[in-house]
Amino acid sequence: MKIGILGGGLAGLSLGYFLNQRGYDFLILEKNPETGGLLKSVQIEGFTFDVGGSHIIFSRDREILNFMASLLGDNVVKNRRNTKILYKGRYVKYPFENGLADLPKQDNFECLYYFVQNLIAKEKGLLKPPRNMKDWFYYTFGKGIAEKYLIPYNEKIWKYPLDKMSTVWVERIPNPPIEDVIKSSLGISTEGYTHQLYFYYPKFGGIQSLARALERPIKDKIVTNFEAKSIKKENGKWIISNGKCEFEFDRVISTIPIPELIKSLDDVPEEIIEAVNNLNFNSLITVGIGVDRSKLNDFSWLYIPDKDILPHRVSFPSNYSPHVAPSGKSSILAEVTYREGDEISRIKDDEIAGITVENLHKLGIMDKKDVVLTTVHRFKYAYVIYDLDYRNNLEAIFKYLNEIGIESIGRFGSWEYANMDAVIKMVKDYVG
Repeated sequence: MKIGILGGGLAGLSLGYFLNQRGYDFLILEKNPETGGLLKSVQIEGFTFDVGGSHIIFSRDREILNFMASLLGDNVVKNRRNTKILYKGRYVKYPFENGLADLPKQDNFECLYYFVQNLIAKEKGLLKPPRNMKDWFYYTFGKGIAEKYLIPYNEKIWKYPLDKMSTVWVERIPNPPIEDVIKSSLGISTEGYTHQLYFYYPKFGGIQSLARALERPIKDKIVTNFEAKSIKKENGKWIISNGKCEFEFDRVISTIPIPELIKSLDDVPEEIIEAVNNLNFNSLITVGIGVDRSKLNDFSWLYIPDKDILPHRVSFPSNYSPHVAPSGKSSILAEVTYREGDEISRIKDDEIAGITVENLHKLGIMDKKDVVLTTVHRFKYAYVIYDLDYRNNLEAIFKYLNEIGIESIGRFGSWEYANMDAVIKMVKDYVG
């Protein structure tokens, strides 16, 4: 039996890797010149930038974490997270509720006061269960933390009304213990999101090294520069064509974004096309910046909720590994989300780079006169948006795909906000 795998991103490569271990016959079809998807790293003048967004290797699942680290062999370093939130010119410990003592005193008081008030109200049964993401922030953290950080930051990254977003994603965020929030307010050190406190990263080559490691044993089973424009079933076989050549398979597993898969199918019912058109997602711009300074700071990355600043997150890859920047220089990766057709999507790349450099200079993160290069990259599919109709739309789409016999997995194949470890686990469990 020959299996056709659509897409050579992390899900497609992982699928090929595990199927290969079990002796299956398969072929991966990837539309780009190289595999990796969002795990894309570029080398420019001695700098390495992860242009598909800042990626680190971590997991609650020890088996998956060990697998990811083992793929890299000796090409791996371990780091302790040092992440901050830039709030009113202050570097506040991340997560926000673990850094309250870093806030101005009045803000610190309001965050603690409303957090405790919220707990009391919940105990008395005075609060209704949250119906959407915005409600959930108030319900879980109280007015102070919600309005000072969580709501502005999430409005900035999602570019979608929070009261029209589901609680599906945020419910995975651990509820902060009251003792940790009180300690945080008093300046007693606490740690949140401890599964991410230590993380791994490739010494050389950026995050694409992970994709390369998955690709290595299956390289002869990958076809690049092949965009599936037509997928149809004839005489019990799946025929996948790019308009110039075609491949025949007994089974098709898709890891490409659902909208791209549906576009390549014939005779799709109108209600399914409508459901696909109603799926929401964000696109991503990354700005890689090479800086002529040996050390800018000790931070892993920064979250920036300020709406007047273009990037929502700024990471410092040369703090993960010194080998991703030339000796005596540092690197920055800034990330900006957008929706197709919005104001940001219409700004040209060189202007995006210029605004980002000015923003980071204004914030004191770097001096613009030290910038030696910038590189801008865009990815259409970056973040799945869990709107309130998300589940109903997906149920209809997967019911249809199941009926015609196409399987769909991965971050955009299952339409989930899945980190790298979750994608690998999803695929590993799927293969069995």
